Amino acid sequence: MATERWTAGKKIREAEDARDALGAALRRAGIQLPAMDVRPPLRVDGAGYALVTLGEFSSPVALELAAVIERGAAR
Repeated sequence: MATERWTAGKKIREAEDARDALGAALRRAGIQLPAMDVRPPLRVDGAGYALVTLGEFSSPVALELAAVIERGAAR
């Protein structure tokens, strides 16, 4: 039980770090997502990943995000 909590906590911290890195990269690209969040692993045994959710955002922001991804993919 304690190991499962430690594992889940570690996975949440990893997801928070990933969320923060993604948010910083998006801000450098001029994009601010209003509701990035982290959800804990869904499995009771602690297996699986914590999830980074991007939340809801407007279609203009989605188009900006798509353009940034396209520019990066074209490199």
